[in-house]
Amino acid sequence: MSRRVLSCCSWCGREIAESEIGRRRRYCRQSCRQRAYEHRNSVKGTGIPDDAVVLSAQEVADLSDRWFAARCAAEDVATAVSEGAEMIELADLTATLVALTREAERLR
Repeated sequence: MSRRVLSCCSWCGREIAESEIGRRRRYCRQSCRQRAYEHRNSVKGTGIPDDAVVLSAQEVADLSDRWFAARCAAEDVATAVSEGAEMIELADLTATLVALTREAERLR
């Protein structure tokens, strides 16, 4: 049975290795599943939708920092392209950009 990455965890955003049989997993591990359950129960009876993502102020700041780093990396790639950088330098810059955007995808 081969495994491949198809989706991200609905709670933390990590990549999930899926099998070719069975239904798709929504969470990467049991602890993420539990946190999602606790979150759904905590918003019951409030005006907050069940599928809303509620982040702490620190989580928002961290997410903002990750996206800022990704934007800076994208600007570095654009500058390198406009200045006619060598292919090896562009490859390094794009690898950094991809790594930073993967990190920025995580909500928590």
